[in-house]
Amino acid sequence: MYQPPHFRQERLEVQHELIRSHPLGMLVTLGSAGLVANPLPFWLDASASSLGTLRAHLSRANTQWRDFDSTREALVIFQSVEAYVTPSWYETKRETGKVVPTWNYAVVQAYGAMKVVDDPAWLMRQITEMTQGQEARQTEPWSMDDAPASFVAAQLKGIIGVEIEITRIEGKWKVSQNRPEADRRGVAEGLRTSEDDAARRMAELVEAFGPSPAST
Repeated sequence: MYQPPHFRQERLEVQHELIRSHPLGMLVTLGSAGLVANPLPFWLDASASSLGTLRAHLSRANTQWRDFDSTREALVIFQSVEAYVTPSWYETKRETGKVVPTWNYAVVQAYGAMKVVDDPAWLMRQITEMTQGQEARQTEPWSMDDAPASFVAAQLKGIIGVEIEITRIEGKWKVSQNRPEADRRGVAEGLRTSEDDAARRMAELVEAFGPSPAST
């Protein structure tokens, strides 16, 4: 991933928090016909390895778990909020006019060898952890125990597990750190007026991460 110093995010706890808050990752592997990508919800076990371990499941009908090059790294891309930034929000536009549009975003790319897991107990644990993590936000949380055991067992037969021990991880938070203070303030104010919830959350990131050392 292209990583200008302004936007590099190396704090593992920040990278992990993005994965937890946006667990739908894009799994990318190399197969016999070329690159294959599928969106999968991942559960992160931060204590399982030094950089964390990702666990997910996919349909047995999905050929990605059968056809991938096990000698190459798998890549999982996690995307947080993103937003268009108009030059009209920059104070620099009024001062010099030397500005162009851009896009703000936060993303994590995790790499590691992918292992296929064909084990009902492992799958049940992965699904339970993933479900509990998401259902905790609900006013009336659903539990795996709410479904008949025979139905759950039948569903498990149709899926297969994948596990990736992260061996390298990169974070990129492009949230206007390279802009002067007045421009960043204008970006945050502009985003906050949007009716789009993602834009308003991007405004919070712009304010939270502040300027990069290179821009001060």
